[in-house]
Amino acid sequence: MGLDRLSMKTLQSATGCDLPKYDVAKVVPGIAHLGVGAFHRAHQAVYVDDCLAAGETEWGIVGASLRSADTRDALSPQDGLYTLAVQDASGERLRVIGSLRALLVAPENPAALVARMADPATRIVTLTVTEKAYLRNAAGDLDLANPDVAADITGLSNPRTVHGFLVAALVERRRTGVPPFTVLCCDNLPSNGETVRRLVLQFAEAVDPELSRYIEQEVAFPSTMVDRIVPATTDEDRARVSATIGLDDAWPVKTEPFMQWVVEDRFTLGRPAWERSGVTMVSDVRPFEDMKLRLLNGAHSGLSYLGLLCGRESVSEAFTDPAIRSFVDRLWAEAIPTLPKNAGLDPDAYTAALAERFSNPALVHRTAQIANDGSQKLPQRILATARTRLSEGGPVTHLMLAVAAWITCCEARGEALPSGHFTDPLDRDLGAIFAGKHSAEEAVRRIFAVAGFDAVTGEAGEGLVKTVARHLENIRQKGAQAAIELASQEGVN
Repeated sequence: MGLDRLSMKTLQSATGCDLPKYDVAKVVPGIAHLGVGAFHRAHQAVYVDDCLAAGETEWGIVGASLRSADTRDALSPQDGLYTLAVQDASGERLRVIGSLRALLVAPENPAALVARMADPATRIVTLTVTEKAYLRNAAGDLDLANPDVAADITGLSNPRTVHGFLVAALVERRRTGVPPFTVLCCDNLPSNGETVRRLVLQFAEAVDPELSRYIEQEVAFPSTMVDRIVPATTDEDRARVSATIGLDDAWPVKTEPFMQWVVEDRFTLGRPAWERSGVTMVSDVRPFEDMKLRLLNGAHSGLSYLGLLCGRESVSEAFTDPAIRSFVDRLWAEAIPTLPKNAGLDPDAYTAALAERFSNPALVHRTAQIANDGSQKLPQRILATARTRLSEGGPVTHLMLAVAAWITCCEARGEALPSGHFTDPLDRDLGAIFAGKHSAEEAVRRIFAVAGFDAVTGEAGEGLVKTVARHLENIRQKGAQAAIELASQEGVN
């Protein structure tokens, strides 16, 4: 006989896990969430669950999928309940989350989602829809030529896009005299609140300029920064979690102990007391974004490329390699002085937490996965940091070693690395450069040009080219381990 399904009816029979510390049946939804995926369920929904446990029972979540019905189909029979599995070297801790109180599938019934967002009880609309769902053109503006965008602009009765749903609900609230909700983007975009605000205003302007002015004046779009590693759930995860809790959970989520949420404190209709649950409420998110980009993402890129060159398949394998760990420490030493001062940052505590996260063997974060799209990631994660560091008279040795390692990994595919190990949008251009068998400096110069790195580095570009070329030559002639050692000998001011 199989296990009973996790649900409100069976919840109290669950074993080996923490249960919600509140009456789930009495929770009132106050948040509508667009893009209810694994990250949301391991991040924002957990913070909300903490608030519900503290007695703020008016902040439950109605989650909506904008494309697939998979999450609804898995969790509706479970009354929205699911298990959070937090993993580290010491083992796994399980907790049932009850903050997700209803699930919708937007394409099946767009009007139902608009009605939920327009309901006076909904005071915040949160989003984790991924970058591509914002439908931006090459200039970063709303792609008005996109068929779904064009269809929504023509008529908002059955929206297809994020912008369409937000504007349709705001129109309905305005018509019925209900104040507008706060739009809280939780996607991993720089200045995400301002970005979404600009796109929504562009959409509204195309619908009705007067509507655009209303949204501009009345609707808050706070920026946020989010961070938690949430690997994909596997069949093995489902089987293990279900066996432990003694109930069948069709869609648990697994994650690391660390989680971070920094939120600009600007809400029109109130908010949960998230600060009591560990959320950092601030007036300006940008310094925290800078710290994440330069210390977390920059180190991730550097250790992934050097890890690939040293045969390390995961972040934990790479980070526990003494040479790569030394490289990361020195990269941090170069990057930390570029962070904003007097902004409430604690980079020493942050890098200590990163070291613990990077060492976690329970979450297999593949170096090849992080290596994807380096030409798009390195300008923000590495090159901008290097430009600032140079302007202040500091060294950029290890920052530029990360760029040289990226170039070497791209060149090594099909030889030392599998041909399809990772991809980059510039693969065709890069392949043509590598086929030319150029010297290290000429190869770097050409790559900087096709990748647009010159635009990021500005006047510092020539010096950075030469530094990257020196590292590239060392890797080519002596290998990655030797290049790391040679870089360390240059010292850090």
